[in-house]
Amino acid sequence: MSKNKKPTDNIIQLDYSEEMKNSYRDYAMSVIVSRALPDVRDGLKPVQRRILYSMHELGLDPKKPHRKSARIVGDTMGKYHPHGDSSIYDALVHMAEDYAMSIPLIDGHGNFGSIDGDKAAAMRYTEARLSEAGATLLESVDDDLVEFIPNFDNSEHEPTVLPAMLPNLLINGTTGIAVGMSTNIPTHNPGEVIDGVCAYIDKPDITVEELMKYIPGPDFPTGGTIINKEDLLDIYTTGEGKIRLRGKVEFEKGDYGRTNIVITEIPYTVAGNKTRLVESLANLLKDKVFDELHEVRDESSKEGIRIVIEVKKDRDVDNLLNGLYQKTPLEDTYGVNLLAIKDQQPVLFNLKSLIEEFVNYQEDLYTKQFQNLLHKANNRLEIVDGLIRATDVIDLIIEILRGSKSTKQAKDCLIHGITTDINFKTKKSEKEASRLNFSEAQADAILAMPLGRLIGLEILKLREEASQLQDKIAEYTKILGDKNELFKVIKKRLQEFKKTFNSPRRTLIENEKVESYVEEIKEEEIYIFIDRFGYTKSIDSASYARIAPETLEEYAHIIPMKNTDKLCFFTAEGTMYQVNALDIPQGKARDKGVLIQTLSKVGKEHILHYTSFEELFESQLVFVTKNGYIKQVSGAEFETVRYSLAATKLEDNDKIVAVIKLSASEVLAADDRKVIILTQKGLSLGFALSEVSELKRNSRGVIAIRLDDDDYVDFATIVENDAEIFVYKDKELSAKKVRKRKRAQKGHNANLNL
Repeated sequence: MSKNKKPTDNIIQLDYSEEMKNSYRDYAMSVIVSRALPDVRDGLKPVQRRILYSMHELGLDPKKPHRKSARIVGDTMGKYHPHGDSSIYDALVHMAEDYAMSIPLIDGHGNFGSIDGDKAAAMRYTEARLSEAGATLLESVDDDLVEFIPNFDNSEHEPTVLPAMLPNLLINGTTGIAVGMSTNIPTHNPGEVIDGVCAYIDKPDITVEELMKYIPGPDFPTGGTIINKEDLLDIYTTGEGKIRLRGKVEFEKGDYGRTNIVITEIPYTVAGNKTRLVESLANLLKDKVFDELHEVRDESSKEGIRIVIEVKKDRDVDNLLNGLYQKTPLEDTYGVNLLAIKDQQPVLFNLKSLIEEFVNYQEDLYTKQFQNLLHKANNRLEIVDGLIRATDVIDLIIEILRGSKSTKQAKDCLIHGITTDINFKTKKSEKEASRLNFSEAQADAILAMPLGRLIGLEILKLREEASQLQDKIAEYTKILGDKNELFKVIKKRLQEFKKTFNSPRRTLIENEKVESYVEEIKEEEIYIFIDRFGYTKSIDSASYARIAPETLEEYAHIIPMKNTDKLCFFTAEGTMYQVNALDIPQGKARDKGVLIQTLSKVGKEHILHYTSFEELFESQLVFVTKNGYIKQVSGAEFETVRYSLAATKLEDNDKIVAVIKLSASEVLAADDRKVIILTQKGLSLGFALSEVSELKRNSRGVIAIRLDDDDYVDFATIVENDAEIFVYKDKELSAKKVRKRKRAQKGHNANLNL
């Protein structure tokens, strides 16, 4: 270091946030343009393009033997794509997958994975070559139709885009995730895409809706069914949206009266991971999500997909299928995003603009191709004309050659007529030689012409070739001078591709209504056991019959009901809660069960009464509150789909003291029954049940007993008129000592030893 130079002189000061922003922007654009997104012209990402070009350089056309994948990956990585061999090999494998691409670009030999999700063998074990479609994308790549740039270390040159004369982007689709954006272009039927391109050429102002007459929608190599046909126009117009895909199924008769659901085609979203679909079906069976399932097995083979779902006898197969659509990848969503690179920028295209970009690219390619052909034809015609002229003066040319001391001297004579220092036999020959004016190319051809071209048949061939060249030059000139003629050639070539690559449509496009699954439950009798702490469980009828009577006495509540019913319970705070019987865990008599609070939102509210909804619906309920209100309500008023419902209207300081359920027969015999009310101070009152009015659920009720300010209702019950006693707080009290109500009477101290 110089003595006068300070250490800080080598430090460059930068703003940290600005440097991070610039660096991240450069990185993001590199990922977007150079890795993740395809070029709109050839439909390829850089790694795919480099793999195909490397294979072209290795001479791996469809008619040549396969070459080790490791060699292809090595060439690609060493010459064009220094980003790791695994990413290159993964891209190579993908281009060979017939379940991922409509027309694979690579012909793989060996274990290239499977639709199940099996990985390809290591690259040292597999071999590959270009498929016919891959070779098509590389046609004329060496004919100066596309730009070549230096590779990463300037040791080689690579094409910036392939001269793809096949609409690869729409046919094979692509997917990629960049920084802040992604692309997801579905595959399409080759014949339909080519028809759509030709329709655009014939009518450039064609609409997206009109294009969809030719390209009705995606065509996935795995088949399946698109069920939201009505959304496709919007997707193709905007360039983004969601496609709903379903696998195809068939119904077959199984053993023992069962019906089999057979999946013959899977959604494209699980292509390469069919095992995920099979496992999801198996888990439904294992977890008993659908009671209708009997067995699931995968019988797929080289002949095609076959996943068999056995359904139990006498079950609704269509309903189960709706459940499978909801719970498994048998129905899935494919998010469309027609994003591609144009002029080094990401652009969101629609169906028409994608085709427009392809047609514009074809116009440029074919124009360059015919310009090259015209140039070559003119050059060849020049040489052929020179050879024909040379045959007419062949003796003179031989004399020039024999009299020249060097090739340059002879060539100068042929081009410029310079005869100096050339020995001629006669002055006449020298004079004729001085008038020669061949072009340089003609002179080179003459000097290289073998003597065999001097025979008559060869001269005739030269004249025929000249005529053919003149016809070709006229044809090329016409095509280059008339865009309509150029487009005729493009359309003709596309129709040839259609004959080669077309295949029947595999994916159906329909509008199907999405049906919900209705759970099928085998109805059976159960018992709900609730102990004094609120622990709850359900017991099936067979187990209930085996429980000892002394065990049953341990439970505060035992409610018989059906497993399709609901357990309803009323709280002192004026709310009715309900729980589906199926949500109550099954158990044995000695099992603890779960707290009722965990099955509902009852919280710390005090539960007064339990019942099944089926019994509740057919009954009448009598509500008596702490402040002395009473009413009778029809159980039908408590029908609701909600988990809780206000059972009655209460004042701020009021609570329900009693909820008494009356059967239909008890309601009819209301005159033979009486209501008994006891207060905290020991007052009692009795009156006929028939005096209790039936009111609406949300009403407060009527006054049953007038209370002092410091008194409240503590107990209420309903007994038969001739009842001798009733139970109050585990005590037996005399029903006859309860004072009957008279008009405006508060109550009566019955001296019941409260």
